[in-house]
Amino acid sequence: MDKRAAPDGSRTAHDTSDAPTARSGPRASAAAAHVLESIASLLELKGENPFKVRAFTTAAQLVEGYPGDLAEALDSGALAATKGIGPATLEVIREVALAGRSSMLEALEREVPPGLLEMRRIPGLGVTKIRTVHERLGVTTIAELEAAARDGRLAALPRFGEKTAQKVLRGIAFVRRASAFRLSHEAAREAEELRSALAATRGIARAELAGSVRRRSEVVRDIDLVAVGAAAAAPGEGVDVYCVGAEHFGHAWVRATGSARHWEALARRAAERGCRLDETELTRNGAAVPCPDEQTLYTALDLAWIPPELREGGDEIARAANRTLPVLVERADLRGLVHCHSVYSDGADTLAALADACRAAGYQYLGLTDHSVAAAYAGGLGEEKVRRQHEEIDALNRGAGGFRILKGIEADILADGSLDYGPALLDRFEFVIGSVHSRMEQDGPTMTQRVLRAMDDPHLTVLGHPTGRLLLARDPYAIDMHAVIARAAERGVAIEINGDPHRLDLDWRLCAEARAAGVKIVIGADAHSLAGLENAEWGLGIARKGGLESGDILNTLDAEGFLDHARERKAH
Repeated sequence: MDKRAAPDGSRTAHDTSDAPTARSGPRASAAAAHVLESIASLLELKGENPFKVRAFTTAAQLVEGYPGDLAEALDSGALAATKGIGPATLEVIREVALAGRSSMLEALEREVPPGLLEMRRIPGLGVTKIRTVHERLGVTTIAELEAAARDGRLAALPRFGEKTAQKVLRGIAFVRRASAFRLSHEAAREAEELRSALAATRGIARAELAGSVRRRSEVVRDIDLVAVGAAAAAPGEGVDVYCVGAEHFGHAWVRATGSARHWEALARRAAERGCRLDETELTRNGAAVPCPDEQTLYTALDLAWIPPELREGGDEIARAANRTLPVLVERADLRGLVHCHSVYSDGADTLAALADACRAAGYQYLGLTDHSVAAAYAGGLGEEKVRRQHEEIDALNRGAGGFRILKGIEADILADGSLDYGPALLDRFEFVIGSVHSRMEQDGPTMTQRVLRAMDDPHLTVLGHPTGRLLLARDPYAIDMHAVIARAAERGVAIEINGDPHRLDLDWRLCAEARAAGVKIVIGADAHSLAGLENAEWGLGIARKGGLESGDILNTLDAEGFLDHARERKAH
């Protein structure tokens, strides 16, 4: 824990003895998913059957976002009945939930040097290359790999070369930078567990999330909490708890939420008005100004209250002063959930199950987008599967009572910029998301022209996960997003904010540019299971962080409004 002083001068934290164990709660799902992912990676490093590897990867995805209590699902047999959970993966989950360990993982870790698993995090260094450097050079750690890349041994290997060696060095540097952070959904889950435990602690009247979790940053270094009261025990490394009196709570909450640049801008604003804003209080003419809530602090500085997502030190202070802050999009504004995969490609659930879950969540339509045929690794749809899927969609829509499944596809943007499938088959879809899934190593001009060409195709409704990034795992591919946004504006192509918390792509920093250009945004779930439908919430957070309003988001329209956009694209 960082020993930063709380606004009242204390340094404190809380006891986690009441936190959920590995047996139940979100932490159980996270622990089981981590073990399953590790097993999949180690099996792949050993060269095991790809189908066996895929089984563990699929199970990890299902368990990570499992909507119910894992212990109850194990006891009742509900987990065993879940498609994608087989006997082998079920046994691993059961052992992790009951004993907090996996004998299968432990056995694999004895067979495979742990450093090889760490190398999987290096962008562009696939399993085949890792096995090669291990077998040919005896490399077992990232440090040894770095040495081999610097002294020429890596470049000398067949199918490596100096270009690959330099790419590996850049990848190692990326991994080291990323190691201090965690993904937003993981941090938020842990933060809420800590907040709940803190709120239940004797002497604590109120506890709230703060810091980058509350600002909905895409990656998080530290967890920050603010409480009214006093607590004593340490919660762990990377967690800061600020305990204050009720009269200082608003001040403490603004300060702990940040960002540092936002706080500094507030302090300058205070100085301009003859006040002083420091770490402990707001004062005017030497007298303390009580700030029991955030609104009081902002009002004292003649500012509108600023949503936490916007507190990044941009133009939010000026806009709050002028009362021109955006009315940020909310969950209730989303009328359709789009970018979902079913059992027809690499999804875990049926069309009917996905539709039922979307309807239960309050959506009016589901935009189904299984993978196109070029994505063979993901069970991409050939023409016959497309026909069967569309027949099933028609049958489900006839009995849906007003809910609607839209016939979409996630078509690969091929290396030359053409969309997967020919025009005749693309015409059969009601909308098309186009995404890059291959040849991501292309240079900037080549990749940019590839995507721009795809956007010239009138079938393309939405550009999916536009930079291809995987947070803390893979850098964006080289692409000129300014040119992409400009072309999207010219052609009427919407751009996706992909809600998969491993992606969160489009970057929120580009949202204002897209909005100014008149480009519509789609919040896509990229769901591969029922649990993945919740990804839309993470995409919504990025849209809000980017300052987007309901009118900026294409899937705040009803189904006909959404499809009108696709029809207009086809007409041009």
